[in-house]
Amino acid sequence: MTEIAFHFNAPDKRAYACRLLRKAVASGAKVVVTGDEASLQALDTLLWTFAPLEFVPHCHADSPIEQRIASPIVLVQQLMDGPSLPHHQVLLNLGDAVMAGFERFERAIEVVSLDAQDRQFARQRWKHYADRGYAITRHDLKLKENA
Repeated sequence: MTEIAFHFNAPDKRAYACRLLRKAVASGAKVVVTGDEASLQALDTLLWTFAPLEFVPHCHADSPIEQRIASPIVLVQQLMDGPSLPHHQVLLNLGDAVMAGFERFERAIEVVSLDAQDRQFARQRWKHYADRGYAITRHDLKLKENA
């Protein structure tokens, strides 16, 4: 069963996602990131620019299959069937809804900002997972910040 983790109280959702992805790549994890087109475009730009001396390797779902296989991070709007996505280790969802097909991944991570509407969408996603019997791990970033 997929492990579900919520990371709450991210002051900047995309910047936090960049740090999380950098850490994942350093540990050898393979990640698929889902979200709407605007979020993924902004994340793509941030992954190129957020650290001046680092590059976080990534590609888009429409990249050639060789790039998708070689890249530890693939950015997609929708999860596709078959060989389109070579990675099923970690799913990072930056979208408002539960991504259909999340159960194919070993782990799913939901990042939640301080925005009231984003938090409301997160409650709906939490309920979706909980209603289906998934154990959910909660990471409160405010508590980590204060520790």
